[in-house]
Amino acid sequence: MTFVRRFVRFWVDFIVGDDWRLAAGVVASIPVAYIAARHGNLWWLLPLSIGVLLSVSTYLGARRPS
Repeated sequence: MTFVRRFVRFWVDFIVGDDWRLAAGVVASIPVAYIAARHGNLWWLLPLSIGVLLSVSTYLGARRPS
């Protein structure tokens, strides 16, 4: 059981990392972009959402006190 627990903890730490909000934004933006692209020519939503999430994450990281 220890191996499974360590394996799951590694992947949670690898995917979520320092900011759970960024990981949640990426997880939410992928299905939204998929659905939008299937119903129209909106493939550009995914790169746009990733860029916005990266900008917000960078801004919030710069505001944190050291």
